[in-house]
Amino acid sequence: MLAAERRDHLLGLLAREGKIVAKDVAAELGISEDSIRRDLRDLAGEGLCQRVYGGALPVSPAVADYRARQSVAPDGKRKVATVAAGLVRPGGALILDGGTTALAVVHALPRDLDCTVITHSPTIAAALLDHARAEVFLLGGRIFKHSAVACGAAAVEAAQNVSADLCLLGVTGVHPEAGLTTGDAEEAAMKRALAARAADSYVLASSEKIGAASRFRVLPWEGISGLVTDATAHHPVIEQLTARGVEILAAD
Repeated sequence: MLAAERRDHLLGLLAREGKIVAKDVAAELGISEDSIRRDLRDLAGEGLCQRVYGGALPVSPAVADYRARQSVAPDGKRKVATVAAGLVRPGGALILDGGTTALAVVHALPRDLDCTVITHSPTIAAALLDHARAEVFLLGGRIFKHSAVACGAAAVEAAQNVSADLCLLGVTGVHPEAGLTTGDAEEAAMKRALAARAADSYVLASSEKIGAASRFRVLPWEGISGLVTDATAHHPVIEQLTARGVEILAAD
C-alpha cells in the first residue's frame, strides 16, 4: 500500500472508529509499526490527528485561536449555552470559564438575574457589564491570548481564594479514553483550579468536540458533575459515557 493510500486509510479509521491503534493497523496492513507511527507523525504535523501512546485520536477543531473559534458550530454552542444557563440559580455564585461557549452562556443568562459571576476571562467580564444585577469578580494573571483568559501561578492562586455553587467549564476534547482535554498545560491547570472551587462542575461541549482529543488532560470523569452537549444520545461516545454513569444534559 502506497503512503497516500495509508494516509487515506488512517484518516478513514479515525472518522469511523474514533481512534487508531498502531499495532492493530500494522498487523492489518502487514507493515511495521514504525511505518504507521511515521504516518501518524506526518498527520499530526498537519493537524489532522492527536498522537497518543500506542496510536492516535481525532484532533479537536477547538484548538484554533479565539477569533477563528467564534465561527465554529455557533448553533451548537447556543444550544449548549441555553441549557447551561438554566443551571444558574438566582442568588447563586457561578465560576464561568473563558471561551466562545462560555460567552454564549453570558448571552443566554437573563439580563436581570441576581447572581455572582467569578471568571478569569476579561471577555466574559466585559460581556457581563450589561447584566445590572450580576456581581462580577475578575481573577487576574498572565493572559493566555489563544483563549483570552488569565492563566499561570497568579491566576491559580487567585482561584484558590474563591468558592461557588457551580462551575461551567470549557474543554477542547471529550473522549472516553483520553478524557476531558485542552491544548495548553497552564490552561488545563487553571481549569482544574476553578473546578475545585465549586460544589458542582459541568463541562460544556458542543458536538464537534465529542470524540476529539487534545494534548493535556483537564479532569477525570469522576471530577465533574456532568456534561452539557448537543451531541445526540446515539452518538457512540455519548453512549459510552452514559454507560459509565456520566450525567449527560442534552442540548438538542
